[in-house]
Amino acid sequence: MIKRKFALKNEVGIHARPAALFVQTSNNYESDINVYCNERIADAKSILSVLTLGAEMGMEIVIEINGSDEKEALQALAKLIENKFGEE
Repeated sequence: MIKRKFALKNEVGIHARPAALFVQTSNNYESDINVYCNERIADAKSILSVLTLGAEMGMEIVIEINGSDEKEALQALAKLIENKFGEE
């Protein structure tokens, strides 16, 4: 299991479009992926679950991944977040 903290730097946080990209990316991997924000937990493979986090710009999220391809999944999600979900 691996865990990593990220600060959201994109202007609107994880709204519908970034959430969809996040979920699509997560679903490319077999590992279990959870996201924590504001004392909430979300299944990273469920768009409704991710949207309920209410993650906005400047907030921190923690991604926890457990499985055979956890390193690759973390790399892909980190790249997505660091590139501000392609919004800028």
